[in-house]
Amino acid sequence: MVGQRQFDEKQALESVRDVFWHKGYGATSMQDLAAASGVLRGSLYNAYGDKEALFLRVYADYADQFLADAAAALTHPRVDQALRDFFDFTITSMTTGVPTRGCLTTKTAIDTKADGERIRAAVRGLLDDMERLLERRLSADDARPRLAVPPAEAARVLITMTRGIVVMERVYQDAERLRATAAALIDALVPDMG
Repeated sequence: MVGQRQFDEKQALESVRDVFWHKGYGATSMQDLAAASGVLRGSLYNAYGDKEALFLRVYADYADQFLADAAAALTHPRVDQALRDFFDFTITSMTTGVPTRGCLTTKTAIDTKADGERIRAAVRGLLDDMERLLERRLSADDARPRLAVPPAEAARVLITMTRGIVVMERVYQDAERLRATAAALIDALVPDMG
C-alpha cells in the first residue's frame, strides 16, 4: 500500500545504526546501509531522505535510549556508587562486540565527514543532556556536601572523562584499566568523608 513501509522499520533502523556505529559516518555509504538493512537504497531515500537525515533519525533513537540507560545507572543512593555505575554502563556500552564498537557519539564527533551543523548539534545535544543529567544527580542533597567542586563543574569533568575513556579504550582495549581510571576520578571528585 502507498505510504506504508514495506519493511520492518525497527529492525532496519537498528541495522543502519550498527553500520554507522562500526564504520563511522564518513566511511558509510547508502549502499552499505541498504545492504545491512535489507532495504533497497531507493526505498531508504524515499523513507528517510539522504544519509545525513537517516543518521539523524537513528542517532535520535540512540540518544534517547542512551540517556534513559544513563539515568537508570545513576539511581544508586550513594553518589560515589551511582557514578561508578554510570561509568560501568558507559564502559560496557563501548566495549561491547568483537571488535568492540566504541562510542557512536565520539566516533561521530571526530569524523571530519560528519561536520554538518545538524549532526554537530545532535552530538552536542546528547553531551549537554548527559551533563545536565549528571549535574542533577550531583546536586542532590546526598551528593552536594561530598563534592570537591560545584555540581556543574563536576558534571562537565565527568562528561569530558567519558570522551577520553573512549579514546583510551581504542588504544588499550582494557576495560579494567578504564574502570580504574574512572574510579580515580570519582575518588577525587567525591572524596570519602570518612
